Amino acid sequence: MKAIVLEKPKQFTTVNIDEPSRPGTREALVEVHRVGICGTDVAGYLGKMPFYTYPVIPGHELGVTVLEVGKGVEDVKAGDRCSVEPYMNCGECFSCRKGATNCCEFLEVIGVHKDGGMRERFVLPARKLHASAKLSMEQLALVETLGIGCHCVDRAAPAKGDKVLVIGAGPIGLSVVEFLKVAGAEITVMDMNETRLAFCDSPMGVDHTVVFKNDGTEADRLREVNGGELPTTVIDATGSHVSMSNAFQFCAFTGQVVYVGITTEEVRFRHVAIHRPEITIKASRNAVPSDFQRIIRLIEEGIIDTDPWLTHYASYDDFIGEFPNWLKPETGVIKAVLHMD
Repeated sequence: MKAIVLEKPKQFTTVNIDEPSRPGTREALVEVHRVGICGTDVAGYLGKMPFYTYPVIPGHELGVTVLEVGKGVEDVKAGDRCSVEPYMNCGECFSCRKGATNCCEFLEVIGVHKDGGMRERFVLPARKLHASAKLSMEQLALVETLGIGCHCVDRAAPAKGDKVLVIGAGPIGLSVVEFLKVAGAEITVMDMNETRLAFCDSPMGVDHTVVFKNDGTEADRLREVNGGELPTTVIDATGSHVSMSNAFQFCAFTGQVVYVGITTEEVRFRHVAIHRPEITIKASRNAVPSDFQRIIRLIEEGIIDTDPWLTHYASYDDFIGEFPNWLKPETGVIKAVLHMD
């Protein structure tokens, strides 16, 4: 069967691989229809993702159909259309025992640490499948990206009306915006890319946008749009160690900074930058099963509109040629999707 392998940074190849085995106990065999492309895939392609293993079959944002289930599987059946929770956790470590399966001590993410979904079929634990009879394959592939934002906003726990700044208007930042809207926060987005900020204005409908000019005026402009105050929560979704190191200057005293982006570089700051204003620092990693279930429900109910997200597509045969174009800001990619079928 056909597959796409990332042999090393900046080198995709199309290959033929063996068919998967039949599913074992509590496993499912799935057919892959759609694969969403996210910042992790881009970072892996560029060699900037700290958790990536090469060579690997990428793909962790997946829309699939169940072909067959093994013994002991009750929650899904053949024919079900599903989103895949790609975080393979051990179930036994301290994090797993407390329900934090997103940061299992021995976590392996398919498409990152081990082979993922850029192949026609594969076997995975059935507990990692979340079914919906209503969502399209594109929507099912989008659930994991939204899960990152859902979990991040849960970590931040803003109250209704809280002023929140999101730094970075890529897919992860936009997923954060979706759930800040659900929480009723007052949202400001800051980015260098004015096209992305225009997308945040419409159709995303955020309250304020600020262009990052790196001229030292950003904090003043944030106060201007927020009634003279700085945001009480700052969420950095850039994956840039420079941005992450400087995020504290945009946070109100006694506020919090939440890192949802990932970098391989050191994040550095003077202790006084967090001590004087007594700022809380949090990290947010991946998502948990309840996030997937909540997101599917919100899309099914029309609370989250996925249509603006899906901007670029490629077939299996065209993917390797198209992928580098998706890295260019001028192409306006919000979410690109690979069609495996």
